[in-house]
Amino acid sequence: MQTKFPKSDFHNRENASSLLTFFSEITQLKQLFRQGWLRRMGPEACETVAEHTFVTAMMAWMIAEEYFPALDSQKVLRMALLHDVGEIYAGDITPADDVSASEKYQREKAAVEKIFSRLSKGEQWLALWEEYETGASPEARLVKQVDKLEMALQAGVYESVEAINLQEFFDSAATAISDPQLIRLLDEIQTARKPTEK
Repeated sequence: MQTKFPKSDFHNRENASSLLTFFSEITQLKQLFRQGWLRRMGPEACETVAEHTFVTAMMAWMIAEEYFPALDSQKVLRMALLHDVGEIYAGDITPADDVSASEKYQREKAAVEKIFSRLSKGEQWLALWEEYETGASPEARLVKQVDKLEMALQAGVYESVEAINLQEFFDSAATAISDPQLIRLLDEIQTARKPTEK
């Protein structure tokens, strides 16, 4: 996995507290490129996993507050912030990597267990991540769909800035989004697209 900078080993220091170790681990997501975009745009224009996580969390939280009042919006926010934590050690695995869904899950679960095992509320955070992964609650299913909605939004940004066609990312989002309100938002994103070269 290509990253912006060499990986720091700060979190391996023996005298670091467990919480500080966790904080130093999650900073690695600021260095890890989103690999699908990296393959299309190169490192100069590519977002990181942390950048994706921030926007996904903001979108999920605001969408829950605006359109889904019956859901626990704070849970949605926490879940969105945690959803890609496993990529710290597993990397950003994409369909192009030819890794099965079960193998991807196992790699990310092992990473999340390693990360959260040091924390006093680690089991709680692991359970929240597991709930997201399995789509076991309405909140989890919302965040999963918003994750893809954010990808479509970013594709629209890249199309505008880079003047390239990223239809495959819109197609991928469309297959993953089933909620009518989110479909409407996806349609708005697609309507706003600028014409690009095929």
